[in-house]
Amino acid sequence: MNRQPSNELGVWRLLILAVGTFALGVDGFVLPGLLPHVAADLSVSLATAGQLTTAFAVAYAVGSPIIATATGRMDRRVVIGAGMFAFLAGMVLQAAGPSYAVVLAGRIVAGLGAAAFQANAFAVAGVLSRPDRRARSFAVIGAGSSLASVLGVPFGLLIGQWLGWRGAMWTIAALAAVAAVLAAAGLPSVTLPATSLRSRLAVLVNPRILILLVVSALTLAPLYLVSAYAAVVVGVSTSAGYAVLVALFVFGTGFFLGNRLVGRFADRFESLTSLTAALIVAICANVVLSVVQHWFVPTLVALFVLGIVGSFLFIPQANRVFVAGGDVAAVALSLNGAMAYVGTAAGATLGGVVLSVAGALWLAPAAAVVAAVVLGVTWLTAPERRTVAGRPEPATEAVSEAAQP
Repeated sequence: MNRQPSNELGVWRLLILAVGTFALGVDGFVLPGLLPHVAADLSVSLATAGQLTTAFAVAYAVGSPIIATATGRMDRRVVIGAGMFAFLAGMVLQAAGPSYAVVLAGRIVAGLGAAAFQANAFAVAGVLSRPDRRARSFAVIGAGSSLASVLGVPFGLLIGQWLGWRGAMWTIAALAAVAAVLAAAGLPSVTLPATSLRSRLAVLVNPRILILLVVSALTLAPLYLVSAYAAVVVGVSTSAGYAVLVALFVFGTGFFLGNRLVGRFADRFESLTSLTAALIVAICANVVLSVVQHWFVPTLVALFVLGIVGSFLFIPQANRVFVAGGDVAAVALSLNGAMAYVGTAAGATLGGVVLSVAGALWLAPAAAVVAAVVLGVTWLTAPERRTVAGRPEPATEAVSEAAQP
């Protein structure tokens, strides 16, 4: 890695990256609440509208390693800024798109831009952060998403109610423009070691990293199986117009609180412990949601808990992948971001199937089952649990070192 001595990522530079994840987060959290309006305007079913989330996630997952390889020798500041400008272009396509096909194309362009921005943001933060503060650096960047869920979602939904869902997309485009300018002007010049596509794919034959990437592709699926259809979930208990706004605000508040807790928790305890606890809570919360979904307030409580769980399903897993990556940690982390979006796509797709076949009441039970499967896979395949001659494997030692206060 080539960088100037003054280019350490201080808090204010991490906050610049957080502005970008705020824009991405507003998009990700607002869209589920606007799906009924999107479906009506574009003359498609609710399940079909939900696949806009899937398209974004697939574009991110497929584009991330390709973009990282094509831009391998470029300044990360340029790549991060260009990524946010591409996201901006995708949002403009969605806001102005006259048909579902054009809006879908906009989701794909936005997904590619998000891949360039977010994967590189986390990779640069991981490389430039001390091991004992890496999870906290990840959490600062992720705070943009959590703040979006608290402030951006109500704001976006209100704009959607006043100006329509396209007005909300134009607002997100404006946020993306601000984030792109800040990233291009305020980030340090950082060049990470160039890595060929063959070398990136070679990471996938490392059993330890491959297992962790598979887990990354699974962890977010149960969360998005429910949250991508939040409007439908709360619609079971009430038809009030404010219900979706309140539900997403509560979910976002939980997500924000989880983000504030997860950095220190994951730095203090092993990441595997944090992830295991989060999956257990996710199972319990979805079981409770499946029982209380006919009552609005208990539904809000369950969504609040699921919001808290959201951060704990991503940050510890990112730290596990980064530590296991060793010399190719930045590559592994970019692939981890792609796999997380695979999980997002899988969850949204499965949720659409459940919604179409069985109805809204079966979303939470399906999410509980998926979370239980993910927990089993995570625990049974965890490299940290293996020992060699009675000593922890290097991955476990590295995780322990990174967890020291």
